Order: sequence, then structure tokens, then C-alpha cells
Amino acid sequence: MRAVRCAWLLLATLVAPACAQTPAAPDAPLGVVDTALIMADLRTLAADSMEGRGTGSAGIERARRYLVGRFEDVGLRSFEGSYELPFALRRDGEVVRAVNLVGYVQGEDAVGPVMVVTAHYDHLGNLDGEIFNGADDNASGVAALLALAQHLAEHPPRHTVVFAALDAEEVGLKGAEALVSDPPIPLERIALNLNFDMVGRNERGELYAAGAFHYPFLRPHLEAIAESAPLRLRLGHDSPTLPPGDDWTFLSDQGPFHREGIPFVYFGVEDHPDYHRPTDDAERIDPTFFADAVATLIAAADHFDDALEEIDRAR
Repeated sequence: MRAVRCAWLLLATLVAPACAQTPAAPDAPLGVVDTALIMADLRTLAADSMEGRGTGSAGIERARRYLVGRFEDVGLRSFEGSYELPFALRRDGEVVRAVNLVGYVQGEDAVGPVMVVTAHYDHLGNLDGEIFNGADDNASGVAALLALAQHLAEHPPRHTVVFAALDAEEVGLKGAEALVSDPPIPLERIALNLNFDMVGRNERGELYAAGAFHYPFLRPHLEAIAESAPLRLRLGHDSPTLPPGDDWTFLSDQGPFHREGIPFVYFGVEDHPDYHRPTDDAERIDPTFFADAVATLIAAADHFDDALEEIDRAR
């Protein structure tokens, strides 16, 4: 892994200690996760200085500057010279500016099917004087996205992979809706969406993969990934017959992709006591579980990259 640059860590205004927490190291073997690096990303995004990353806030602007630096650091290419894809939304009678951050790793096949990886970087912000830092929801997913982006930049994929850190998920999946309505690549080229939302902690050592109920051809792929995963990868939370709240199909940013008929896999953990509470802090994240989850997500992306043409034909 490349050393983390103090310049982008300082953008978070934490942050002298964060630089010390992320030592320079030689390239890690394929599949090995740099736990210090993913935790540094998570701690920075979930710091009080980010003010809970509420859409339209000064805090989310700080987070956005940090992420632009990290997109550059891991080597993502931009579309038309900028990672930023702004959009407007109406909230409480006012128009609010929001911004998706989008980059890509060029695949060996530059014209074939594409995989889109998403994770929302917004959270609930500052509510009644309490900061909701959203360490698991969803600093964890964004840190995982960055780790995967660096992995694929260093080990080029067969197919192009687009990475989107999305704004305004917490106010109704508005970032994903904006991306799908005005994508940087034609929707028909998108064969699969992988969405990471809350992947940082689970007392039972379980990570869920939702999506195979709607797209049964994904099941054997997910079962193969689960066989060698360093944690328990379970399939589910995607059936409309489940009790209210247990079907995650439209509860995160994969929802707008699914509405367009694009297959998805949503990786996440079940709710924990700190979900949508001001106690969802970096100190509650389990670094070992988090590293195992990121390793699983990287393995899944590699697997789906190899199988993307098959998935594209099946959808």
C-alpha cells in the first residue's frame, strides 16, 4: 500500500495523530487489507470536525475535500476533469446543493460491461447540538470503497469499475437517484452495482449480501465468495415477504439501480444499538471485523469482475 499523505489527512482538521497512525509500508500481498489505512479513513470521516456530514453542511464539504484527495491518492480517473457531480435537492422548502464524487479504474476491456461500486458519505449531521458521526453508517462503507479502488488501481481489472461516493442517501437516496438519472456512462453498460453501507461491526461476525432474491443468477457467485470469506457471509434481507424493515432492497443506494433493472449486491450488517444514534463513533468499530469485511468485499469485486460478462448476459 502507498503511504497515506499527511496533506489530505490535514484537510479533515483532526488530525496530526492520524498521520502517525498510518505508517508507510511496501505493497501488501494481493488480498491483504491495510487495517491502519482503512481505520484512518474511517476515523477521519467520522471525526467531530466533519459535524456528522449532513448534506449541505460545512462538515460534508470538509469530508468532500478529504475524499477528493483520497480519490487522487488511490489513482482514480475522473470524468471530464472532475470527480464532483453536483445536483440540487429540495429540503424543508429550500434548495440544497449536494455533490456525488465519481471516478473510475479503466479495465482491460474499455468498451464492455461496467461495474459500479457505491457507498454514501453523508450522514445525519448535527441534530439539536449532538453530532451524529456515522462511523459505521457510512464512513465504513466509504473507507471500504477507497480500499477497493486502491486494490484495483494496483491490480487492473478486466472491466472498467466506476466508484461513486454518494451524497444525500439519508434524505431519500437522492445521490443515487441523481447518478442513475444522469450517469457518466450509459446505463445499459452497467452490468452490476455493488453497494457498501455499514460494514464495520457485527458481534456475530456476520456480513449480509442482499440481491440474490431479485437476481437468482447472482446466488452461485455469492455462495462461492462466502466459501472462502474470512467472516460469515450470509445471503438475505432482500425479499418483499419479510417483515417491515427487514427487506433492504430500497433502503440504501442500490434501490435506484434496481428500479432500472440493474442487478445489485448490497453488502451490510444488521442494525446495532448505535444505528442512527450519536454513539455511532469510530471507537465502536471492530478493526478485525472491519478488515475481514473489506477483504471480503475486495474478493467479491474481483470475482464479479471475472464473471461480469456472464452476469451481463443473464440480466
